[in-house]
Amino acid sequence: MESLKAYLEELVQKKEMVLQAILSNPREKEKGSKIKIRPMLLKGERMYQAESFIGTKAFHENFSMDMLASYVVEKMEDNFKQLEMDTETEKVTALISKKGKVTVKRKKKEKKEEINQDKMQHNKVKQYVLPTDVPVPFLVDLGVQTADGKIVKAHYDKFKQINRYLEFVRDILPSLPKNRTLNIIDFGCGKSYLTFALYYFLTEVHQYDIRVIGLDLKEDVIAKCNALSKKYGYDRLSFYVGDISTFDGLDEVDMVVTLRACDVATDYALEKAVKWNAKVIFSVPCCQHELNKQMSCELLEPVFKYGLIKERMAALLTDAYRANLLEEFGYDTQILEFIDMEHTPKNILIRAVKRTGMAYKPGESSKSKKTREELGELAEFLHIQPTLQTLLDCHKEE
Repeated sequence: MESLKAYLEELVQKKEMVLQAILSNPREKEKGSKIKIRPMLLKGERMYQAESFIGTKAFHENFSMDMLASYVVEKMEDNFKQLEMDTETEKVTALISKKGKVTVKRKKKEKKEEINQDKMQHNKVKQYVLPTDVPVPFLVDLGVQTADGKIVKAHYDKFKQINRYLEFVRDILPSLPKNRTLNIIDFGCGKSYLTFALYYFLTEVHQYDIRVIGLDLKEDVIAKCNALSKKYGYDRLSFYVGDISTFDGLDEVDMVVTLRACDVATDYALEKAVKWNAKVIFSVPCCQHELNKQMSCELLEPVFKYGLIKERMAALLTDAYRANLLEEFGYDTQILEFIDMEHTPKNILIRAVKRTGMAYKPGESSKSKKTREELGELAEFLHIQPTLQTLLDCHKEE
């Protein structure tokens, strides 16, 4: 071990940096399976960061450059029998035999390797869907960006939230055809921050031919959104005052978005999407009161007697039930964590993508039948009748 320690101390004296080191082959896996070491800059000072893997968890520890030798030797003596290291000038391997003999092998590089300063950053710069230095009209009006495209520090969270939404949209782009105009409906659009983001992303960034309709019950909000759409020259983005359950302005819709539609308004939006055979559905439900009023189960009474617990269980069950119903009607459905615009715990997003060739009526596959049977047993157990179930059952009878 002394030869390895002497070599590492020599590196420190020469101020030669270790670009990467991996300690592996543990004697006891319970102590850790691997440690990765990399250089980093912390407040302008060069340091090393060690990432230790214990089970499924990772732990981080920072130490100064002059502690490299003592840190590595201590970890090797304690648990690890192998070291692979990449310095600016060499590739190094150290092995400890069963008898404790240490063998160090060094191979010179043809030339000194340049240090990547970006990789040394403690907080690496995240690559957002929308660039951080290109002004976007609606983001400037929101106060998220300055006129020259810089992100306003006080509104950085809102910028991240918008980009999070667009990441979900980006994932489903292969499901959207580009050879025709796409119809998109945003139910309960509200102030439409994300509607404008969606329109900009699909038209300006990806050049889709789209028509987007935003629908909400508040006349003043709709008037303002239409004024902004006109200001930005978004001639294929329109807003209307209307109710989700009665809207019938289109016969064919490719994407349905419903973000924060309250209670069963979400169900009416999802029913519309299924009826239209929408290729993609994005739904962030809100205020799921329906099942909370219906749920009754003697076995779960010790849980349900606590109102807050029952309310949260009802909300989660509502969204899980909705996701399963969409699966039955031909959608590949995910429930994802979505950071919404108001920092509330209601941050579940249901993303559903239509399986190719599936009509809006449920198939007779064994999976579809099994899903329906399981939902029926759940509904009977909890004495519930979800609105979306009732609405979609009408389609099966048509």
